[in-house]
Amino acid sequence: MPAHATLPVDALRELAPRIRADALRMIAAANSGHPGGSLSAVEILLTLYKGVLRHDPANSEWDGRDRFILSKGHACPALYAVLADCGYFGRDLLPTFRRFGSPLQGHPELGKLAGVEASTGSLGQGLSIGLGMALGHRIRGVDARVYVLMGDGEINEGQVWEAALSAAHLKVDRLTAIVDINRIQLDGFTSDILELEPLADKWRSFGWEVVDLDGHDLDALAGAFDRMRSVAGRPQVILARTTKGKGVSFMEDNPEFHGAPPSAGELARALVELGVADA
Repeated sequence: MPAHATLPVDALRELAPRIRADALRMIAAANSGHPGGSLSAVEILLTLYKGVLRHDPANSEWDGRDRFILSKGHACPALYAVLADCGYFGRDLLPTFRRFGSPLQGHPELGKLAGVEASTGSLGQGLSIGLGMALGHRIRGVDARVYVLMGDGEINEGQVWEAALSAAHLKVDRLTAIVDINRIQLDGFTSDILELEPLADKWRSFGWEVVDLDGHDLDALAGAFDRMRSVAGRPQVILARTTKGKGVSFMEDNPEFHGAPPSAGELARALVELGVADA
């Protein structure tokens, strides 16, 4: 059973602005980080950690836990904010993001922080790691699932598709990938750099079960994860169509905030827009 009771959608909706604010405060304090892709992934992470994953912050090495891999490791401010909210560590650690010696590194690092399952950030590797974990569970008879969150720009990497082919061939059905389709990567809009569509057809042709949805729709996300648990004999992928910089007007769909921290003034404005300026 999950360590946390499933939170209703209304509670998740109320929590999302605070998670976004925590992520932005971390990035601003470090004067370094990736706000756009952190903000786009918040609903995905909240749905996973507050109702889908079997996990226990008090026993983070529990062998029966589900594994979550943030393959788009640059979005770790959102992950760290969610892990802190779940109780893996105190929220007072969040302002140490990217400081020398802090366990909150600029990309997740295995062994530094409870709740981090893999060192990621070298893009394209997370799905391969997740496949290996899922195969290990099968060999050892561990009843656990593996979830991997990737970016849409990340899937330009050939290694992603090698893992996708292998997972389908090996009928690894306890592996669920999520692609955060926020349409922007480091150098600009994904459609200008390398067109991905028709993306659902591509994954289906590789033998995956596919759900295509609004990545900010909490009801749709919960329903998709529930559906994926019942799929047998094939891996699954959720194509979550999101908005880069979600929740902050001047960051939304703005390539400049892929990897640029907000200034003090921009942070103040963002917190007002999120409704948490005094929180």
